[in-house]
Amino acid sequence: MQLPVVYQKAKEQVFKIWTTLQPLLTVHVGLASSAKAIIILEQCGKNKGYREMDACGFHPEGGCCMLDGPEKIESTVNMKTLWKNISVEGIDIIFSRDAGRYICDYTYYASLYYGNGRAAFIHVPPLSKSVTAAFLGKALQTIILEMLKQCGEESKMDHIKKKKRGFVRTQSLTLLSEANLKII
Repeated sequence: MQLPVVYQKAKEQVFKIWTTLQPLLTVHVGLASSAKAIIILEQCGKNKGYREMDACGFHPEGGCCMLDGPEKIESTVNMKTLWKNISVEGIDIIFSRDAGRYICDYTYYASLYYGNGRAAFIHVPPLSKSVTAAFLGKALQTIILEMLKQCGEESKMDHIKKKKRGFVRTQSLTLLSEANLKII
């Protein structure tokens, strides 16, 4: 799904994703036009500082994404651990705590807010001769599969903690194989 470069419409689409699909994890991918052959794993979204106008000439009231939201929200995916443990030949991967104060960060914060931290954001470079769509797709598959493994471990740990407290809520997680993972 492609989100528009419009604050309010992007926020509405993110809300719809969380309320209708109720995913275990939502992964957003945005273009970092200044990045040359670098993939950036973003750890958190920030609530304030959105002063730049979107494609419709609008910016959020007070430069804020969620009026009742905290200053920042961290992803439940540990991007630093992911960054340390993953390698994709032919492209550098870096860790970041600042997705920039525009549509990418705004979308990420909204998704973290609606999804209780169960979102991730990856900035990718523009396509080029060295970074083809096929290459970037495989790199994203590798990264997202590692994210899902983290989510699976968290789900198992939550299940164990709940069981120890005397109640169990059954949850199942199916990790997708590389062949079954589709990016929409």
